[in-house]
Order: sequence, then C-alpha cells, then structure tokens
Amino acid sequence: MLLYNVTTIIEDTAAERWLQWMQEYHIPAAMESGKFVSHRLLRVLDSPNEGVTYCTQYIVEHMADYLDFQENFGPALQAEETQNFENQLVSFRTLMEYIA
Repeated sequence: MLLYNVTTIIEDTAAERWLQWMQEYHIPAAMESGKFVSHRLLRVLDSPNEGVTYCTQYIVEHMADYLDFQENFGPALQAEETQNFENQLVSFRTLMEYIA
C-alpha cells in the first residue's frame, strides 16, 4: 500500500478558490482515474511558509497503478492546476510506502 502526497503552498488571496477547485474538480478527476482507493485533503497548521499549505493524499494499492496515473492522468491534472493558479502556488510530490 502506497501513499501519494501532494503538498501545495498557495497564496492567501487564491487559497479559497483553490480549495473549492480541488474539492469540486481536481480530486474527483483524480479519483475517477480508478487508480486510487481513497483520498484525504489536509491543511497544515504549523507551516513555516507564507500562504496556506495543504496536503492532498491519495492511497494506492499497487505501484503499477501509481505509475499508470503518473503517465496517463497526472500531467493533464497538473497542467490544469498550473493554468488556473499560475504564479500563485508551488507543489511538491512525495510517494511513501506504508510500513506499519
């Protein structure tokens, strides 16, 4: 079981619009790929960064599903986010494996 985490730091002025877009479009589109078994969206409370920091987490059962998502779905979703929130956010992605 793997956890795909996307940490996003977004400017205060765009945070509300980004959050609504994530909940109404981006997360549902990622889940419709059929590659993830669940997701969660968290706000980081003690971030040292300016702006608002969120973590979007997706649970994936198999590496093959993650790789398929990255190849066939991820680039388009990332491009849409960049287009809709150009110069207002920065994101970084981490893939983690469950140990216990």
